[in-house]
Amino acid sequence: MPVHKAVVKASVGLHARPAAVFVRAVTETGLPVTIAKDGAGHVDARSLLQVMTADFQHGCEVELGISDAALDGAHSRQAAEEALRVLSDLLESQGAA
Repeated sequence: MPVHKAVVKASVGLHARPAAVFVRAVTETGLPVTIAKDGAGHVDARSLLQVMTADFQHGCEVELGISDAALDGAHSRQAAEEALRVLSDLLESQGAA
């Protein structure tokens, strides 16, 4: 399972606009990305409601992942790892002024 860690940099965490931007980016990948923080289960990163309910606060480290079962001819492991890197960069750039 490809995974990538990131730190949520948006000052409000993954709520409202930062969450919507992130979920839109995940959806555009076409991959079933999950997001989790320490001590909590993975949630579907394509769901705005699930992402906002999981309460990813500013500064928390998250793990983005994609199940190996989702990787097939259309979605290679390399493409999945690149998508996770881009999503991680997005999370870490949202706090930049």
